[in-house]
Amino acid sequence: MSLKTYQKKRDFNNTPEPSDEGSLASKAQDQQRFVIQRHAASRLHYDLRLESRGVLKSWAIPKGPSMNPVDKRLAIMVEDHPIEYLTFEGIIPKGNYGAGTMEIWDQGYWYAEGEHDDKQIDQALKSGNLKFRLEGDKVKGGFDLVRIQDEKDNSWLFIKRKDKYAVNEPYNSEDHQDGQKKIIDKIKQMIPALPPKGKTGFKYEFQPMLAKVKEEPFDHPEWLFEIKWDGYRTMAEIQDGKAGLFSRKGLKVGRKYPVIIEELEKLKYNAVVDGELVVLDEEGHANFQDLQYYGEKKDKNLCYYIFDLLYLEGYHLLNVPLKKRKELLKEILPPSNNLLFSDHITEHGKDFFEILQNKNLEGMIAKKADSSYQIGKRSPDWLKIKMVKTQEAVICGFTEPKGSRKHMGSLVLGLYDHGNITFIGHSGGGFSEQALKDALVKLKPLIRDESPFHEEVKTNTPVTWVEPELVCELSYTDWTKEGSLRHPKFLGFRPDKDPREVIQETETPDVQDILDPQNKNHDSKEISIEGIPLSFSNLNKLYWPEEGYTKGDLIAYYDAVAEYILPYLKNRPESLHRHPDGIKQKGFFQKDMRNPLPDWLQTTRIYSESADKVIHYLLCQNKATLLYMANLGCIEINPWNSRIHSLNHPDYIVIDIDPDGNSFEQITDTALTVKQVLDEAGLKGYCKTSGSSGLHIFIPLDARYEDAQARSFSHIIAQLTHERLPDFTSMERSPKKRKNKIYLDYLQNKTGQTLAATYSVRPKPGATVSTPLTWEELEEGVHPSMFTIKTVPKRLETVGDLFKGVLGQASDIEKALSRLQ
Repeated sequence: MSLKTYQKKRDFNNTPEPSDEGSLASKAQDQQRFVIQRHAASRLHYDLRLESRGVLKSWAIPKGPSMNPVDKRLAIMVEDHPIEYLTFEGIIPKGNYGAGTMEIWDQGYWYAEGEHDDKQIDQALKSGNLKFRLEGDKVKGGFDLVRIQDEKDNSWLFIKRKDKYAVNEPYNSEDHQDGQKKIIDKIKQMIPALPPKGKTGFKYEFQPMLAKVKEEPFDHPEWLFEIKWDGYRTMAEIQDGKAGLFSRKGLKVGRKYPVIIEELEKLKYNAVVDGELVVLDEEGHANFQDLQYYGEKKDKNLCYYIFDLLYLEGYHLLNVPLKKRKELLKEILPPSNNLLFSDHITEHGKDFFEILQNKNLEGMIAKKADSSYQIGKRSPDWLKIKMVKTQEAVICGFTEPKGSRKHMGSLVLGLYDHGNITFIGHSGGGFSEQALKDALVKLKPLIRDESPFHEEVKTNTPVTWVEPELVCELSYTDWTKEGSLRHPKFLGFRPDKDPREVIQETETPDVQDILDPQNKNHDSKEISIEGIPLSFSNLNKLYWPEEGYTKGDLIAYYDAVAEYILPYLKNRPESLHRHPDGIKQKGFFQKDMRNPLPDWLQTTRIYSESADKVIHYLLCQNKATLLYMANLGCIEINPWNSRIHSLNHPDYIVIDIDPDGNSFEQITDTALTVKQVLDEAGLKGYCKTSGSSGLHIFIPLDARYEDAQARSFSHIIAQLTHERLPDFTSMERSPKKRKNKIYLDYLQNKTGQTLAATYSVRPKPGATVSTPLTWEELEEGVHPSMFTIKTVPKRLETVGDLFKGVLGQASDIEKALSRLQ
């Protein structure tokens, strides 16, 4: 493939476009990348680029891609582009070829239909008929590129195939339509696979996403930076012309702020938005105390700064990237003095923070530009960086006033910690006389006889204890070694905060923080995981050399999916499959964990008849253990099918569809035939990729049967499947004897037998992951290579855990056998 035409058309001294010849090419043929770029040149169009043989095959699509099979979009094939164009965004200066703004509209992986072979792709392009799948954020599923005339003509048609991702009505990528239809069209481009959903209960569905604390500002091209407003976090719902405001606790607060309700009801869309209620002073600064007294002084300038859009016209936007959600939000907000769009800058967080400091604003919120909205979670994708250290605290009592001070002395402060209240000091500063009087009025109804603290608290004067129900905000200079605030100063009450949710606001880096590519200057890191100290080593060691994935990438993956994989690991003995030098070196299994181990790790003793000894198996009970295993080089996680309390009673039956050079179409046919047998037996089966070349079918048992019964039944299912597909399946274990036939392995159902867990990584090229599938996906021809440590976390955010039905429910084997007979 040549880039001569591309290079001849460009003067690289005057254009920022890349000139390199494919140094970033993928090594794996079956997982090649694509990009669609929005190109605002002399005429707006969209450029589709498919990676093949170290270059990008490119088509210009004037009207942009459509997810409607009825639309046949003209696509003009242009010169090949270098691989570096996959990530190119920027402005091509006037006077250059293609002058105008180029931005990435979508990107992901593409898969040619049938065998993933460069020669076949070349032949398809030459014949003018390329069939393929796209796996992007906006465009998904099957497509055809068909040449209109002969091989010399560069005019093609870009056509969406009919599948579950297709939409029925056309939409226009140029976004030239007006009003509501334009907005809905944009949503469909972002999430074409998501069908319209009716409104569900707002209070139960949209708890706000929260930010973690970070001490210092930073620059990053993939982050947005917003002003941190000093007000009340508030969610708003607009439905059929009526609006509601809700506090963080889910309480309706609209009656207090009628001017905001009136403005929200001018919005011509059904929507749910997230923002901050503030009162602005004459200089445009948020005044928190004025907000507290707003009900008494309604002449104040009340504003609602809106920074996120969660739901719009039947579509949930939680998994749409933040930058796209904000684009939509800005378009739908009406002109208003009270509803304001909370704008942002990109990349330059340090400069922005300095500007905010000069303006005496409270601080800055940093957000990953492509982050999803994680309901009710405190996520490292959002970070708050404050000018002045502040801390919320629960008021647990107050002392008597001294000298000329009236009403009360100091507030006695605490924090909830695992259900108990911990003392963090007391504060008497920051009060006006009116504020002292108002505070006493709030506290008197809450007076109690006993201290709410479990430990004894020492104060200089007697304390009147109160029920720990009120929250206040304080400024402070530091924390003492004893865990108290140094120089705390009262800023105001926080009626919007739940006392039990108030935590110590200090920077606590998590695994994703320390493994961020920007922080890879150290090969070893230490961190606390759920209170457990953990050390990571050799983080930059290449585990997948061709892909460039490191041990750190493996640990980051298991951290990201911990909540999904742990239910399939807890209380199950683990056989550690270790690859401490990566996939190019031979790994080894380790069962016996007798070496000195950290005291927080849990093991179980099981006698092995074959080894005639007791083996100390590791139990993976929490995230810390999971990441400890990954740090040992456990690429693959191999739990038993049974738990320690019922070792001879498996929780599921496994049918392992193990190919021997067979096509994936035959593998898929075999899995669907297993499902057919299960359907006839009245049983529900769950399918996942093995993470290699095969598939696994699980049948839930919930430890109802002994392993011998489970194995006998799995033998019957395998035999019935083989009888229906005798040409390319086999019950013969030996590859030499079965001669390129798919092995229906039912012997995975013995006590102590292990195979790759659900969401386990495999030591295979591409860093593939054993991933649950829907039966519909299997019928549509998905491929195991699509599911990797880079794609599975985002998939889980969208589809959730498709395998959760495997645990906690039992199949009735007796009834199933009766139906099959």
